[in-house]
Amino acid sequence: MNPKLNLKYKDLVNLLKKKAPFIPEIALILGSGLGDFASSVELFKTISTAELPGYPPSTIIGHEGKIHFAKYEGKNLLLFQGRIHFYEGYSISECILPAFLSYKLGCTKIFITNAAGGINPDFHPGDLMLALSFNTFGIKKELSSLIGTLSEEGTNNLRDFPSNAFNNIIRQAAKKEKIDLKEGVYWYSKGPSYETPAEIRMMGKFSSDAVGMSTVHEALFAAYCGLDVASVSCITNYAAGISSAKLNHSEVTKTANIVKNKFERLVKRIISLI
Repeated sequence: MNPKLNLKYKDLVNLLKKKAPFIPEIALILGSGLGDFASSVELFKTISTAELPGYPPSTIIGHEGKIHFAKYEGKNLLLFQGRIHFYEGYSISECILPAFLSYKLGCTKIFITNAAGGINPDFHPGDLMLALSFNTFGIKKELSSLIGTLSEEGTNNLRDFPSNAFNNIIRQAAKKEKIDLKEGVYWYSKGPSYETPAEIRMMGKFSSDAVGMSTVHEALFAAYCGLDVASVSCITNYAAGISSAKLNHSEVTKTANIVKNKFERLVKRIISLI
């Protein structure tokens, strides 16, 4: 790992360690419209990211900019209610901050959620998709500035990425909650604009099932640090060209709100099974 990253966020890490009521086990990054999950668990400490030195403010509706230390079924949780995106004008070292802090604060697992557009014609708004893999075009170069050429240790970490054991827990949780969990490949796009219909057709030909503007860099960095990584997307809209509807962020948050009960049940069951 680039030592400049540790130096850049040294004060931030030390401050959070002082504020932390316990060492968290599981980190959750809550994507667009999914932040309400934080109100469904027992919160022990809530910190506004605006109070933290060097923490970039979130500018997107549905991303509250809060870090919670919480508990559910005896598990210590670290919740990021809101994330940092490239399309907000931030650098890679800022965009991976939730994953970096999860590692520094002691988490061994990270569950990353997002709102995504459905590419697979069998996916519909309101579906939940377990990520089996990620398309990493356009992001490995940026990450190399933080992790350099992957060491043998880092390469080994990426051989089980996402974590097969973690994914099996998620499958078991969905079965117990009677949730029809889709599975597929998540394609990462930097944004800020939505993809064109031609781009969506290309992504589909590369076996991608959903597309979004987050998650992959966070997941890659967390796996490199040795955390078990898993990710679930809320399919909030059809990707461009799949339907005639115009894409907009309000549709994303509206659909996420509709499925939040299903999402909450799934996540709680996942935590209980870990």
